[in-house]
Amino acid sequence: MGVATADDAGVYRLRDDLAIVNTVDFFTPVVDDPFTFGQIAAANAFSDVYAMGATPKTAMNIACWPQSGLSNEMLAEIMRGGLEKAREAGVVIVGGHTVADEEVKYGMAVTGIIDPRRIIRNAGARPGDRLLLTKPLGTGLLMTAFKRDQLPPDQYNAAVEAMTTLNANSARAMLKYNVHAATDITGFGLAGHACQMAEASGVCLVLEEWYLPLLPGVVDWCRAGMSPGGAQRNREFFGPKVQVGEEVGDEMLQLAFDPQTSGGLLIALPDEDARALVGDLQAQGNTSVAMIGRVEPAGNFPVKYI
Repeated sequence: MGVATADDAGVYRLRDDLAIVNTVDFFTPVVDDPFTFGQIAAANAFSDVYAMGATPKTAMNIACWPQSGLSNEMLAEIMRGGLEKAREAGVVIVGGHTVADEEVKYGMAVTGIIDPRRIIRNAGARPGDRLLLTKPLGTGLLMTAFKRDQLPPDQYNAAVEAMTTLNANSARAMLKYNVHAATDITGFGLAGHACQMAEASGVCLVLEEWYLPLLPGVVDWCRAGMSPGGAQRNREFFGPKVQVGEEVGDEMLQLAFDPQTSGGLLIALPDEDARALVGDLQAQGNTSVAMIGRVEPAGNFPVKYI
């Protein structure tokens, strides 16, 4: 499988009923605690595999670490966090590589498996489909407030819980239904990844602000000017592709472009299946999953935000 539609991971078919799925992701710390950072980075790395309906099986650590100023014990804690999340996912860490760098970075290269006849791509959304989002939005805003020492503990904990939650349950649940397309919401934000899905599928995705699941406090932090730099870059790049309704407030518009770390899955599937999938995920304890829009035939814009 090639890279023409900016899919979440690469797929290589080994035989008619087996393919491997490969992806890699690493980034700088979003929290101060090294163990928690390792958990978040691992969950984020596995997410691309889950988005395609695949099962991650092995991973290799990738770390950039300063030659002085930070202890090796801190690096060990980061990797322990990654290992803990890998064990939860049923993933075996088989090695890795560390290089000297002035800035700390950590993540994983992940290999999963899938039946090539059941690959879920970001291309394939159809007019009439409903759109589901499986995690709340706002990690970029909350982590910006955290870096400025203004985020209260309850909101920090909510963000960490969202970022460390694997997309495994959502991936397994969606495989029971006639899913037409899926992708995970990460650095490009909801609007950016929706644009990619719409363009890959040749349709228009309609996002409804009223139904977006949000982390606590994010609207207030929007008003306080906590929007990260990545949100502005997303808005500059993807903004011309998004038709914004007159009633959409500036705070909700910012949230559409807010870059997410280890965000949820955006899933396109028929209405009846969408309602059943929401029920399944809610029964598993996912209180954030929501139907956030629909798919229409292609028009002047890949995405409408109303």
